[in-house]
Amino acid sequence: MVRNPVQVLSKYTELFGDTFKFYLGGLKEAIVTTNPAVIQHVLKTNAENYQKSEIQVKRMGHFLGKGLLTTHGEAWRTQRRLIQKGFDRKQLEALSAIMQDSLAESLREFDSQVSAGPVDIYPHLMKMTFAMVARSLFGARLKDEDIDRVSHTICTVQEFIVRQTLQPYMNPWFAASGELRRHEDIRARADSILMAYIKQRRHQEPGHDLLQTLMDARYTDGEGMPDELVLSESMQLLVAGHETSSNALSWLLYLLSSRPDCLEKVRQEFDSVLGDAPLTYSDVPRFEFATQVILEALRLYPPFWMIDRMAVADDRAGDVEIPRGSTVIVYVYGAHHAPRYWREPERFDPERFTKANEKLNTPFTYLPFGAGPRGCIGGNYAMLQILMILSTLLRRYDFELSPGQTIEARAMVILRPKHGIRMTFTEAIARDRHAIVQE
Repeated sequence: MVRNPVQVLSKYTELFGDTFKFYLGGLKEAIVTTNPAVIQHVLKTNAENYQKSEIQVKRMGHFLGKGLLTTHGEAWRTQRRLIQKGFDRKQLEALSAIMQDSLAESLREFDSQVSAGPVDIYPHLMKMTFAMVARSLFGARLKDEDIDRVSHTICTVQEFIVRQTLQPYMNPWFAASGELRRHEDIRARADSILMAYIKQRRHQEPGHDLLQTLMDARYTDGEGMPDELVLSESMQLLVAGHETSSNALSWLLYLLSSRPDCLEKVRQEFDSVLGDAPLTYSDVPRFEFATQVILEALRLYPPFWMIDRMAVADDRAGDVEIPRGSTVIVYVYGAHHAPRYWREPERFDPERFTKANEKLNTPFTYLPFGAGPRGCIGGNYAMLQILMILSTLLRRYDFELSPGQTIEARAMVILRPKHGIRMTFTEAIARDRHAIVQE
């Protein structure tokens, strides 16, 4: 299970049906489901009865503080309402310029790396998306070295949280050996970097970034968020906001490398809509085929391959009894690959998401951004980010998969490429279309 949970759960789904009981780590009983009716009940219809698991709240909360990812009830609802303003149409349009500037800077380094030969695209795209999210949050004043330090901290702490979760019997040793304290110190150093930016902003002209949204937010009593809460929410947005997009982009380039017909169709759509202009949020609805391609890539490789919830009280979803305290695992990868709901589910087929076909898809069998009231707050930002980076890469480069490698997914917190994805990039050959210039 630890080595390949997707393989194990998929096998059990095949053997025992769309809902079954499973012992996590051989100890804790959980209900695993790909049944859309059960999923809808848990994530939407009776969502009030289901909280994020103790693993998410306790382990992540210890390192990331109390914020959207780690709170429940009225506190969560209040924060969600305030932060949602940072992802509305007007704010995303304003963020587009910051995101484009960040992308242009990242591409200068990417150019030098790919010109030297094949590269593993995953870490490069992760660095690109992290810098973009960081500057969307803190603006252009955020230094490159600070971005690198915070990015390294998040990756290091996430890996440690996974170890704590998959090997709970090691937690006493982590505490006694100083491993826990070492990771707490790493996190504290990153916190101090971001807190310095927050305190500086209090004495500067207002910006047009997400940090300003957090600072301007007001509760019903007229009070704003204290700096400590602004820090927690900022860190959690950084964690949630970059790896989803970098994973999606990695799998997208991998899938498109074997489908030149789809690749050229996406390129033509970008050229037709944009010409030489930079992509902004107002352009997003115009990319019909590119959106289909992205949605299909997210179906095949959903970043969050499972969603876990804990029942607050006894409940029932159809024929499924859910006792109080039970863990329910919404097996997203299984739902996305279920032959019952998707014809030839292992095949890359963007036509599944044409407007006509999308209406035929069974609700709650497609969950790349979750569902219900706790669905991803930054889904529209993620789509903007993916389209922005994809449109630039496809018009700037030709690329192909390096031979002799095994591409497979590894289910950690995110469904990431296990061995990376090595590709060769060359300058795009002119194809009766405008060449892209990004300086």
